[in-house]
Amino acid sequence: MRTDFETVLVAVEGGVATLTLNRPERGNAFNHTMDREFHEAMWALEAADEVRVIVVTGAGKVFCGGVDLEPAGDVFGAGAHEAHDAALGVDSDTVGERAAFWRMRTPVIGAINGSALGAGLTVPMLFDIRYVAEDAKLGFVFTRRGIFPEANSNWLLPRLVGLGTALDLLLTGRMFSGREAVEMGLASRALPREEVLPAALELARDLAANTAPASVGIAKEMIYAALREPDRMASMRLETKITWWLGTHPDAMEGIMAFLQRRPPQWSGSKHLELPEGLQIGR
Repeated sequence: MRTDFETVLVAVEGGVATLTLNRPERGNAFNHTMDREFHEAMWALEAADEVRVIVVTGAGKVFCGGVDLEPAGDVFGAGAHEAHDAALGVDSDTVGERAAFWRMRTPVIGAINGSALGAGLTVPMLFDIRYVAEDAKLGFVFTRRGIFPEANSNWLLPRLVGLGTALDLLLTGRMFSGREAVEMGLASRALPREEVLPAALELARDLAANTAPASVGIAKEMIYAALREPDRMASMRLETKITWWLGTHPDAMEGIMAFLQRRPPQWSGSKHLELPEGLQIGR
């Protein structure tokens, strides 16, 4: 698995991968290179069976300042996006697939250790769990730059925080703090900034050691699929079938025995365990 990136740092220990955005001199803002390397690293970690959890953070005092605005002129228009897609080797119809982190079987935790603006905030909204510095400056600042909220934020934010709050945040582009983010439901915990990454890693290590890979991966897949399922009973029927099927696998017995014997579990299953025909979860 590649780790020699120019703009991101990748380290794996004990089933936990830490991916650090590493352009502190530019506020960890995304340029073409970091955009490409970040997504390449994320999907490589998803493919690695030994990686149970991914933690994403930023180098220095900032999490991510969004898109790097250093180049003069058109950085958001059609011409810029064509150049961006060409540099990444993708087209406009598939570029979003790279950021579909909800399709990963690997849980992703955002350790938002400082300011996160624009794309620097919409990207961690695509993660599963977010810890944030309580005094971090956050904002979906797109309308204040004359551009449009992106990275699935128009679909996602109303589901996370309710329509009224989403309209407030996306239309005004106003700034708010990490504490407010937790109050609104955008993040799980607000902490002093020096505690954000250690707390996220503590959570990641607990997940890696004490939860079964297949159980977590399939549960994550089902949770996101249920957001698009209008038939509540159909969702419940599928849950029940998966419960009985997964219960036949060795990790189900291992989890019970580890609990009864008061010892750490020794998981043998893969996070990529395939569901059989008839139990496929719609993506």
